This record gives sequence, structure tokens and C-alpha cells, in this order.
Amino acid sequence: MPATSQQQVGSRGRCAALLLPLLLLSVAPRPGNATLNIPSKYKIRDLKSPPVITAQPVSVTTFSSDDITLTCEATGNPPPTFRWVKDGVEFDPSKDPELSVSRDSGTFSLTAKDGPIHQYQGRYNCYASNHLGTAVSNEARIVTENTPTLQKEKKVSKKVEEGESVVLPCNPPNSTVAPVIHWMDKKLRHIQQNDRVIQGRDGNLYFSHVTVADSRDDYTCNTQFPSARIIVLKEPIKLTVVPSNSVVRNRRPQMMRPTGSRSSYLVLSGQNLELECIVMGLPSPKIQWIRKDGVLSESRTSKDSYDRVLRFKNISESDSGEYQCTASNLQGIITHTYSITVEAAPYWTKEPKSQLYSPGETVKLECKADGIPSPEVTWSINGDLLTDIDPDPRRSLKHGVLTLKNVELSDTAVYQCKAVNKHGSILINAYVYVIELPPQILTEDVLMYSVAEGQMIELACETFGSPRPNVTWEGETWGALAANPRMRQLLDGSLQISNASLNDSGQYTCTVSNSKITITAELDVLNKTVIVKPPLALRIQRGKPATLTCEYQVDSRQDAPQVQWRKNGQKLTESSDSDKYMLDESTLIIPDVKEEDEGIYTCEVITTLDIAEARGSITIVDRPDPPTQIQITEPKDRSVTLSWTPGDDHNSPVLEYLIEFEETEYERKEWEELSRVSGNNQRTTLSLKPFLSYRFRVIAINDIGKSDPSMYTDVFSTPAAPPDSNPEGVRSDSIDPGTLLITWKEMDRRSFNGPGFEYKVMWRKVLGSGPSWHNKSIKSPPLIVTDVDNFSAFDIKVQAVNEMGEGPEPKSTIGYSGEDYPLEAPLNLAVEPINSTAIEVVWASINRETVRGRLQGYKIYLMYYGPVSRREHFREGKPSNISFVVTDSNEEKKILGDLLPYSHYALSVSVINNKGEGPQSDPLTFRTPEGVPGPPSSLLLDSPSETEMTLHWTPPTQPNGVLKGYTLRYQQVDKKDSSMQIEKNFDHAVSHVSLKLDPHSRYRFYLRGYTAKGEGLPIIREGATTLVGVPPSNISLSTGETSVNLTWVSKERQRNVGFFIHYLKKDGKGTWKHSERVNSSQSFYTLQGLQSGSEYRLKIDFKNKTLWEDEIQTEGAKVMMVRKGFVTESWFIGLISALVLLLLVLLILCFIKRSKGGKYSVKEKEEGQIDSEARPMNNEGFGEYRSLESDNEEKRTASQPSLCEDSKLCTDDALDDYANSNSMQTEVIMDESLASQCSGVRDVPDPGTQESSPLNPATAISHHGLPNSAALLD
Repeated sequence: MPATSQQQVGSRGRCAALLLPLLLLSVAPRPGNATLNIPSKYKIRDLKSPPVITAQPVSVTTFSSDDITLTCEATGNPPPTFRWVKDGVEFDPSKDPELSVSRDSGTFSLTAKDGPIHQYQGRYNCYASNHLGTAVSNEARIVTENTPTLQKEKKVSKKVEEGESVVLPCNPPNSTVAPVIHWMDKKLRHIQQNDRVIQGRDGNLYFSHVTVADSRDDYTCNTQFPSARIIVLKEPIKLTVVPSNSVVRNRRPQMMRPTGSRSSYLVLSGQNLELECIVMGLPSPKIQWIRKDGVLSESRTSKDSYDRVLRFKNISESDSGEYQCTASNLQGIITHTYSITVEAAPYWTKEPKSQLYSPGETVKLECKADGIPSPEVTWSINGDLLTDIDPDPRRSLKHGVLTLKNVELSDTAVYQCKAVNKHGSILINAYVYVIELPPQILTEDVLMYSVAEGQMIELACETFGSPRPNVTWEGETWGALAANPRMRQLLDGSLQISNASLNDSGQYTCTVSNSKITITAELDVLNKTVIVKPPLALRIQRGKPATLTCEYQVDSRQDAPQVQWRKNGQKLTESSDSDKYMLDESTLIIPDVKEEDEGIYTCEVITTLDIAEARGSITIVDRPDPPTQIQITEPKDRSVTLSWTPGDDHNSPVLEYLIEFEETEYERKEWEELSRVSGNNQRTTLSLKPFLSYRFRVIAINDIGKSDPSMYTDVFSTPAAPPDSNPEGVRSDSIDPGTLLITWKEMDRRSFNGPGFEYKVMWRKVLGSGPSWHNKSIKSPPLIVTDVDNFSAFDIKVQAVNEMGEGPEPKSTIGYSGEDYPLEAPLNLAVEPINSTAIEVVWASINRETVRGRLQGYKIYLMYYGPVSRREHFREGKPSNISFVVTDSNEEKKILGDLLPYSHYALSVSVINNKGEGPQSDPLTFRTPEGVPGPPSSLLLDSPSETEMTLHWTPPTQPNGVLKGYTLRYQQVDKKDSSMQIEKNFDHAVSHVSLKLDPHSRYRFYLRGYTAKGEGLPIIREGATTLVGVPPSNISLSTGETSVNLTWVSKERQRNVGFFIHYLKKDGKGTWKHSERVNSSQSFYTLQGLQSGSEYRLKIDFKNKTLWEDEIQTEGAKVMMVRKGFVTESWFIGLISALVLLLLVLLILCFIKRSKGGKYSVKEKEEGQIDSEARPMNNEGFGEYRSLESDNEEKRTASQPSLCEDSKLCTDDALDDYANSNSMQTEVIMDESLASQCSGVRDVPDPGTQESSPLNPATAISHHGLPNSAALLD
């Protein structure tokens, strides 16, 4: 069903006055057997409920050392009370001091003790009751057993001969609980079992045959009872195997367990069963299991204990039957048959359900059970047998179905169904709760429903109550129900509208009958989704791409739809085969179509309200398969019939068949087309030519292409015959004078029709030769006849001839002998000027006899000698250019155009025939008239000021006459309707002119030259005057640490102007500085020399005015300002001075040491024990000078320490650090007065321009105006 949309807009059902019903629908009475299920949305307090047992008691087998617990738990409202029945008699566990009873349930338990517990053995049932009924539990058994004990046994000893079989008995204690048995030795190691030694299910240890190695005296059977948590150790058994004096004799198989040839087993369905097949024999027999009455199921059975056990797990009734164990060895075979009977304890096939019902309804409780044998089913009410209760006419029991008609509140009870057979019993409770509940509408009020046109929609009006409430529907725009069959009310109260239309939109009201409970629903019907361009039925060749489109139209109120493609009903996704399908919105693309892509493709446009779908298809088409069974029938001299069987057309019908042939006796064997027939034909008659050997093949053609060729036929040869035709294209191609050359188009060799083919050529002169023909036979054209007149007419014809005869009589044609060159040139040559660039040439007709051939026309030679102003070319008789024009044979005059005005020319004329060109006539000279000049060669614009423009030009390259002068026109191009200004009559010698113009306008200039014939073409230029330049004001800034980049765009038409960029540091000190001279045309400038982390003011002044101003801050760390503090105190100044003096003395000593290369030792004095650093610094503190060489030989004593040894200041690294102390970043805070006193310098030079030396006073100044020595006192 298409999805519908609903939205909550209001609250739950409400009470309101009924509207005037335009549409009134009510629910029909419902059947009387419907049950009640209280919805979660139904609001009710403290709903009573009958008891339901949630935890059943479980049967248990127990020993005196075990705890006993019978569980019985139930729910209900009010909470149920519990009681027990043991063996049909009331049993109160609370009265037994040995039992403890749960307070909130019927569960009781017994704690393990040493005393007897047999009094608790029996069958128990638990009853849970409240005022709505009584529920009964399943029956649970308590079976009590004594703890297994070890009985006195005699020691067993067995003595057997090697090769015999033996059984070691276990005899475990009797118990209903099966023990776990282990055969071990005295060291509690398991006896190794194999196909010869097997433990049976009875606990005994079976030896198929014994060996000497089986002798031992500690075969012990250990019996374990896990539930009793005890192990019973049996007496060890001694087995003695007597070696045989001779070779051990083989023994045939015999059954050890079970005995005999047959055994029977009764087992309950669902239990496990093990069939044993333990046999004796030597060698150990092999075991094989089969099912005699069927196939042994490998999935339901398994084999164990070296195939001695066949195990059934969860056996079923289908396993009933006969099974056979076959044991075999070299001595024989023995079999045993097992008859299995599977029965079943009762089990339910139909269970009654606990339900709620309204008064007056009919209740049916169906209870069915099965089992083997079939169980007996009985009913109880609240634990009392139905047979013990007074009969009620409203109650009946038939075929296991308990029916209660017209139920009342008093019929509320818990009903028990019990099934019993010899294997056990089962019991199930089902309550019937007859209840009255007030009606409620559970559907939210004012729900919005949306549906697409043509779909079905259900307006919900879910109600609940007991008895079930009836509802009615009202609408705004509809008439009676009978007038609108598309609307009907469902049993659950919903209003179903089929095939919704746009007119169904509106408000609908649902009301509970006989109450004021009501809700409304709003229905909005949207336009249905339509596929406007469905996918097509494509016929695609494999390997080609296929594109299926699916264009759709969706109501604008809906969300974007999902487009789902299916192939033969299966969904297609892009991830299903990434190389196969490409999905792009509403398009499916298969880049490489294969056979498996053939099928029906469905496009589904899925919205939240409806689905539109359309189908297309892809059919794989291909070239047809070649035809088969090509046969030749009905052979004749010049025809044959060809038939064939069509091949597979691959979904594209055959349009036509192509019949090809091959000549087998021709050197160049190639297949050629002979005929084409329609695709619905399978035979055709072929016309053949004589004296040829054919073989044929057939090709089928469909829309995709041609098939491969079929197999070719056997060779078919036609007999010889006279030629059927004569050659075509007979003509005379005579070239040389006095000869007649006869030629024709050679006939195809297939037209020879026989052997000895030749051409019979015949000719005669048209005039004066009479009716006689000259002839000659040749193999191929042409034929040349000599000693004939020039350009004479002949009748000529050619006939085909072979050994079988001549061809048909040929038709004759006229041909001419060869031509010679013309003898004379045309006479009376004249020239008539038409204009300055065109003339008409005229000449007299030629004598045809002098042509000596067919007149083809005349050839006019035109020679150009240059303009009139350059007469030297004409006088020298050397034309600078020669051209020619060819006329028709019937022309005796010709107009020549495209001449240059005012130029010298000459021309001559000759005659042309097929042989060639005759002599030229004498040259005729002439001069073309004057014309208008071409445009000036150049025009340059120059603006010396804002209001003046100067134009410079050069003369035209083609004056076409005598240049008289120039005409200038110009107008403003940026103003509409501006008039054209004209400056005339510039002399031809003038090459420039100056104009006064508007500085705010742009002009277009037209300059023309003129002759006596008028003005020529203009040269056109545009331009404007140049304005006075000013520095830029639209400047962009980009700052660095010590520089700033300024960029601007130069203005058009402005002259270049120089300016300065002024800058001032914003710290309250200093003066304005300026950059070098900058040109406005640069568009870029970098202002350098600034301090990092500082603020500056920038400006540009021009003509005592500030044109531009801005502020910047350079990047990088700001130089710290010296702040006032305790550094101005006298004590601090004195301390700093002393430290500086001490440091300088130490530095001097170190430099002396480094420069001399020696050491200074301190003289030993009385106060030598005193620390040298505590002594005053005076000259007595220095020792003798010693050379570096002596120091290298002499060790320094402890009483003469070197000053440099105690101080790190004298190390090379320390000196280097000191020399580069400008890089040290130690800060000392001093006020401005102290800084000025210590520095002694006002203008600090750039540290980068000074030599880096500790003795250079200029470099002894730190970045803060302090000596570097002070910076070392950090």
C-alpha cells in the first residue's frame, strides 16, 4: 500500500457539538467473538487482572544431603494467594517446621539435613488465586533416594587363556540416577579402551579377546553419582591371561551385549538413545550399522566407541523402525537386530490464550494435544474439573473447544486444560476476563494527512472500550455514503478513502456514538507523481553503452523523490557492481552492455506518498549468424538457383541477403557482389555470364551489420558464347598532325564470353572515301592510322569478336585526325577605355583555315609598365607584371577590369586550338585615366597641451593620379549628435596640422587625399588631448618589518609627474623625511629604512597641498622603550659603574694574554691562602710574564692559578660572545637621563654599518643606548 503522511497538530480526542453531517458513516456491529487487547495508549487506573503463574515448580530427584526447593510464582491484581496439593491432598508447607516458605510467592524449600526426607516424596501442584480466578501449576515430583553406599564384595579373580573373551563386572549400586562409571587402575589411570576393550552402558568392561598384556590385578570400577557428590570405589579385579602353548586360534564373532539376535527398545520422543553392539572375536570384528526399513540418516545419528555404539540425539517418531549391527572378521559374520519404538509424552498442538472480553461476546478456548499414545484432554475452571461443576447452557465442549456464549462478568475465571497419557501429563492455564471499560478515542486530535491523487488513505480513529464503542464520521463536502462508493468505514473505526481526488481535501470528524468524544482530521490531497519521459525499449549491441532516462513530475509540496531502478524486479544500486551501473539522478547508464544486461528495466519514482513506475527494456542485438546449407539447383547456360537456411538473427530481423561470387580460374581471386534479395527469401535465381567458373556464398544483413560469410558452394562453370556487346566510348584522341588515333573503353574480361577475344576496328573518311571501310583486329586500344590529312573527319566503329563469333553490329561515330599549331594572330586589335580601372579589347575574326584545328578561344596578354609618373619602365620596354585572360571560341571582344588608374599598359592576342597557342599579335600600348587616391600611408596624433592636438601624416602609397592635397574631418565620439568638423584644402606638400580641441572629449579623425577625380579613401584614428599629471591618491599599502609597499593605478591621458613620499615616526620625536623622487607612471614603490613594530604617518604633497595621507604600523617586534625606575638612584648608578670598570679591566687582561701568547701567574704572598677573587684589583696582583713555550714545559702549580682559569671571560668562546654582544638580548631597565649619561652618544649609528669589535666605541652601544658591558651584567 502506498505510504501516507500524517502529522499531529492538536491534542487527543475532545468533546464538541456534532457538526451538521454532510457525510455520516458509522461502524457496523462487530462479530461477537472478538477479544480485547488494551492498547498502551488507553488510560486506566488500577486495572484488575486474574492470576498468571510465572515460575513453575520442577520435578527433582534428591538425596538426603541435598536441598529441596519447589518454586511457584504468579502475578495478578490483587496479588494472588498460594496453596499446595500433594498427591491430591491439601498440603500446607507453612505448618511444617522443617520447611521455609517465601513471603511473596508459594515457593517453599527444605535445607539439607541428616534426617530422613522420604516423607516429602510425592506429586505436587501449586494453586494461585485472587477474586478473578485460580491458576494451577504443572505437576512436580519429588523423588527421594538414599545415598549410595559401598556394599561388601568378594574379591574377584579371573583366569583365562590368551585369545578368549572376558567380561569384568562392575555392579554399581542401584539408583534411579544413572551413575558415571570409570575403569581405572590403582594409580587412578584410566584403562585404555579400543576396538578390543570396550566399556558397556551397564558399566562392565568387555574384552573381545585378551592378550597376555591384559594381565593385571588392579582393574577397578569407580562409580560416581554427581548429584549426590559421592564416588563409590569397587574392589579391584585380578585378571590373569594364560599364554597359549601354540598359535592362538582365531574365533568367529559372537554377541556379548546385547545377547541373542534381536532386542527391543521403547524411547520417548526428544530423548537420546544409544544402541550397543559389543562382540567377541579374534581378530577384533569390524562393526557396520544399517537401517533395515530405510536409509540410516547420517545427520540424525552418530557413531561412537569405535563404532560399537549408534547414538540417536533428540530422537523423533520418524526414527522408529529396525536397525541392524553387523560384526565381521576373517572367521565369519554375526548380526543383531534392534527394534525401536518411539512414543511421546503429551505435547500441545493448540493452546488456549488468555484474553479480555466484553460482556455479551462469545468465547472459544481451543485446546488440542498429541502424544503416543494419544492423551486424554480434560478441562477445569479455577482448578475444579468441569465435570464437577454444575452445567450451564451457555457453556459447551466439542472437539476440544470450550465455548462460552453471551459471557457475563461472572464468567471471569482461569480455565485449565490438561492432557494425560501413560508417559506423563501437561497443563496450561488460560483466563477469560469479562470486563467493562469506558470508551476512549486513542488517535491524536487534529492530525494532518497527506495522500497523492489516485491513492488510498485511511483516516485513523482508533477507539477502545468495553463494550466496544461505535464511531461515526462526518465530512465537509460529501453527500451520503451511498453517493460515494470510494469511502467506507473499517472495523477499527478508520475511514478508508479509495482513489483519492483533489476534491477530497478538507476536514473530517470522528465521533463516538452516544457521547461527546470527538476528533478531527485534515486531509490534503496532492497531485500524483507522473513519469513524463519513461525509459525506452533499447536495442543495443553488446559492448556499446546504454542509457535509460526517467524524467518525472512531482508535486511541489513533496520532498525530492528517490529514483529506484530495478532489473527484472531486482533492485539496482551503484555499489552492487561499481563497474556495471552508473546512476545519475534519473538516468541509468550501462557503459558496457553484456548478455546478462538484457531484460526489463523498471524506473520507480518513490515519494513519501506514492510511487510512479515505468518500464523500458534492453534487448541485446547483434549481427546475424551466417546462413547454412547453401545449395545450387536448376543449373542452366546463363543462370542457376541458389538456396540457403537462415542463421540466428540475434533479435534483429534479417533485412536482406547478399549473394557474392568468386571466379576460381582468375588469378586475383576475390569475392564480389552478385545479387541482393529481401530478408524473407531463402532462394533466388542468379543471372550468369558465359565462359566463367563460379562459386557462391551468402551473407545475411540486419540493422546491426553483416554476418560472417557462409560456406562457399562447389564450382559451377558456364559454356562459351559470342560476345553480347561491343566496347563503349569509341572516339578519336588524335594529337599528332597527320595521324588518326582511335581508342575506346576496354571491355571487362567477363564480357569476352569465350576464348580468342579481339577488337575489330573499322574507319573511313567522311568526305570522298566512299562506302568502303578499312578494318584491323587488335587485342587492346588504341589503333593509330598514319598518312592522313590534318583535322579531317572520319567514321569510326569497334566490334567485339571471339572464337565463337562476332558481337552485334556496332554504331559508328565521327572522329578527327590530329591538329597543328595556329598560323596567324588576330588582326585589327583596339582598346576602348571604360573608366580608370577597366577597358574593352576588340579584334577581328580569324580565318578558320589558319587555325589548323578546333578553335578553343583567344589568349589576351596584359603587360603593366607602372604609373604615368614613372615613365622609365615604359621607355625601357620591360613590364613589371604580365597577366593573361583566355576567352571562348566565339568571343571577339573582352572587358578587362581591376586595372590601376593613371598607369601604362600594353596588350597582345593569340589564337588557341587543341594543339596549342599560335603567334601573338603586335603589342598595343595604352594609358588608364586618372582616379581617386588611396588612403594616406600613416596618421600620428600628438598632444603638446590639454587643448591642442597635432596630426602628422604621410602621402598615399597609391596616388592614382596627380595628388592635389588633403581633406581633414573630425568629430567628438563621446558626445551624441556632435557635428563633423571639416578642415579643407591642405596642399599636397603639407604633412601636419595643429587643432584646438576640448580637453574633456575624445575625437575621431578622417584624413583623405584628393586628385582631379575627387577624394579617396580615408585613414581613421581616434585620440584625445593629454591632461596635466598629478601624483596618485588611490594608493594600496602592504607593510613589512622595515619597509612598506605602495601600489597605485596610473590615470589615463595624464602626463608623467614626479613626487616625494613623506613619512614621520609617530613617537612624538623626529622630523618628516621623504623618499627619493617617484614617477606617477611607476605604479609601484617600496619605502625602506623603517623600524620594525613602529607606527608611521605617510603623505604626498603636491603644489603645497596634501593630496594623500595614511598611517601604517610595520610588522615585527617593537623596540622596547626605556622606562623610569630605580635605575635613576645614585646607588644603582655607582654599582653599574663599578661593574663596568671591573669588566673592562678583565677584558684588557684577556686581550693582552691572547695577543702575547703567554700566561700571567699570581705571585705567592703571605695572603696566598685568601681567595683571589676577594683581593683588590691592583698591579701587585699580577705575576711575571712567561713565554708560551716555557709554560708548555712547566706545569702550573696550585699556588699560582691563572686568572683565565678562574674566569670564563678569557675563554675563546667568551671572547667571541663578547665581540658579538650586539646579538645579546639581555634587557636593563634605565630611565632616559641615565641612559644618556651612560651612552654619551645622541645619534646612534646603524650597528650593521660598523665593524664588530669590542674596542670600537661605536659598537659598544647596545640597542637600548647602554654599553654592551652593562648588558653582560644580567
